[in-house]
Amino acid sequence: MPLSLYNTLSRRKEEFQPVHPPQVGVYLCGPTVYSEAHLGNARGPVVFDVLTRYLRHLGHQVRYVRNITDVGHLESDADTGEDKMEKAARAARIEPMQVAQHFTNRYRQHMLALGCLPPDIEPQASGHIIEQIQVIEEIIANGLAYEVNGSVYFDVPKYNESERYGKLSNRSIEDQLAGTRANLEGQSEKRSPLDFALWKKAAPEHIMRWPSPWGEGFPGWHLECSAMSRKYLGKLSDIHGGGLDLMFPHHECEIAQSQGSHAHTDEARFWLHNNMITVNGTKMSKSLGNFVLLGDMFVGPTGGLSQAYSPMVVRFFLLQAHYRSPVDVSDDALQAARKGYRKLMNGLRLLDKLTATEVTEEVSESAAQQLLALAAKPAEFLNDDLNTPRALAALFDLLKRFNTLAATPAALAEVGRQALAHAAATYRMLVQDVLGLRDEPRANAEQLLDLTLGFYSEAKADKAYDKVDQIRAALKGQGIVIKDTKAGVEWAYSEE
Repeated sequence: MPLSLYNTLSRRKEEFQPVHPPQVGVYLCGPTVYSEAHLGNARGPVVFDVLTRYLRHLGHQVRYVRNITDVGHLESDADTGEDKMEKAARAARIEPMQVAQHFTNRYRQHMLALGCLPPDIEPQASGHIIEQIQVIEEIIANGLAYEVNGSVYFDVPKYNESERYGKLSNRSIEDQLAGTRANLEGQSEKRSPLDFALWKKAAPEHIMRWPSPWGEGFPGWHLECSAMSRKYLGKLSDIHGGGLDLMFPHHECEIAQSQGSHAHTDEARFWLHNNMITVNGTKMSKSLGNFVLLGDMFVGPTGGLSQAYSPMVVRFFLLQAHYRSPVDVSDDALQAARKGYRKLMNGLRLLDKLTATEVTEEVSESAAQQLLALAAKPAEFLNDDLNTPRALAALFDLLKRFNTLAATPAALAEVGRQALAHAAATYRMLVQDVLGLRDEPRANAEQLLDLTLGFYSEAKADKAYDKVDQIRAALKGQGIVIKDTKAGVEWAYSEE
């Protein structure tokens, strides 16, 4: 069964075929780095990390691009309000690029903690102003944009004469106009309320500004992804995606820009969108006190959650739902995810014991085939629009069989060495290399050391000097020395 993905553009599942095989270009809309990343910012990267891992497993040569937005994202999608970066910088009384660098660093740390491999390219919008200006010039040359007082706007009604603006989000022009205020308050420069900014003239107080053929200003938010996708993935990439909230207007505008430029494409063949996250049945909101920041989630109670949850538990939790389904976060759901995650990790430990066991060659063909069939199931579900919850369920079925084999020597002998090795390798590969789940230490080193020193003190009090010597030697092997002082037992790092 070949890989199929749900294409938002066609509203159906389609067999995935690369534009230029074996190369595959994947673009994920990344964060606007004006604040700490929240749980919603994690879902897209986790989904696309599994997707790129799986594409590579299938033999594709993937170039994965995930951008950083550090300019042009205004408070309103209607091209009004303050730049989010400048607003954060003004509040902190620092440079906008200091804000961008700080939160970019934090975002990268959180993504690595979640097991997301770094993208092959991570371009920043502010570093691609030249490319964005070039796209604008092409759109103007094609008669689909106009300049007013140093700002440039995309002419949506003109574009709609030959293309359909709204084909990605399945919205008609009439519906869009009906939902737009007629008076265009604060946007008198626009010919139509549907038009969107490609370039904005910088007000005197605006910090982030660049020279352009239309005067000093800054690019529109939608423009950056079209320009950077084309630069690194060509005029037509394979997969472009992000959260469902980006479908309109962001991704809709991207398609219009790419069609309106000299590229004349939909920018990507497949458009993928992951669904949204709620907390205890309610949309995340700072005013409601249920806003879950990733950094806080990993270390302690936050946003309506009673305790900390490790990055791997969070990753497993996100993969328990299909990427196109909504996810509701709660203590009960995360605690259940923690049990499931640990069960998979215990499976890895079990396999080390199973594969080290001597298996006699009294093979039952049917037993071997049943095991191999179980091992093949998870990939079948991944091929069906990256269905990670069903793939996980199939892995648990396989693990259940491994547990039976471990408890029943006769059954283990029947499957044979070859089938067991293949099934075990498949389990490891899917859990670690495709789903990206790794074992994370749960023990607190300081607490374990205090416990060991307690055993040392008891052994010394009981004059069990053989145990005293064993504990001293074991800790020394870990680079730690025990010191008996008047105040009690202490430890220090070995300086040898």
